[in-house]
Amino acid sequence: MTVLYIALPIALVVSIMFVIAFVFCVRSGQFDDLETPPRRILFDDIPQRKGKAP
Repeated sequence: MTVLYIALPIALVVSIMFVIAFVFCVRSGQFDDLETPPRRILFDDIPQRKGKAP
């Protein structure tokens, strides 16, 4: 039972820190890239060569 007096406040502090970090990231615009994902599928990762291999 006494472990709860230590573990619960630590868990609350850590979870509050993660929420604050998430809110900071959202407000700073790190999740605002709406243009790249629809266009990424149009481009190949590795360009294909025609002809013989070197």
